[in-house]
Amino acid sequence: MNAVSIRIITAHVSRLTEFYEHITKINVIQYTPDFAELQTPSATIAIGSTRTLQFFGPKAETALAESRSAIIEFLVDDVDQEFQQLRDFLSTLMIQEPTTMPWGNKSMLFKDPDGNLINFFTPVSEESISKFAGKM
Repeated sequence: MNAVSIRIITAHVSRLTEFYEHITKINVIQYTPDFAELQTPSATIAIGSTRTLQFFGPKAETALAESRSAIIEFLVDDVDQEFQQLRDFLSTLMIQEPTTMPWGNKSMLFKDPDGNLINFFTPVSEESISKFAGKM
């Protein structure tokens, strides 16, 4: 099994598309007004409108409303540099400035305009650096 995609459901596809393009510097592919994808070397972040939920059946909307427990994570070369470049853009969305975590990553946590949590991180401990070697 291979996890390849995370899908964000939103009422504002264009707004999130612009946001994710800005923070990642990756062009988002807009297939329809209701569906877009940001493709990275290891995974895709799909952005789907709330209208796409109908294709997953009647329980999908209720299940989505109950789930607010995920953090979308991006491995970056230098989290401090990303913070400096995005500081003004993220000023009202920042949760935590770059901080070294007990598991060996230096992370900054912020929200997208819909409130989804996003973590940019850089491995800093020997173990974490080894774990993520070759993933950049």
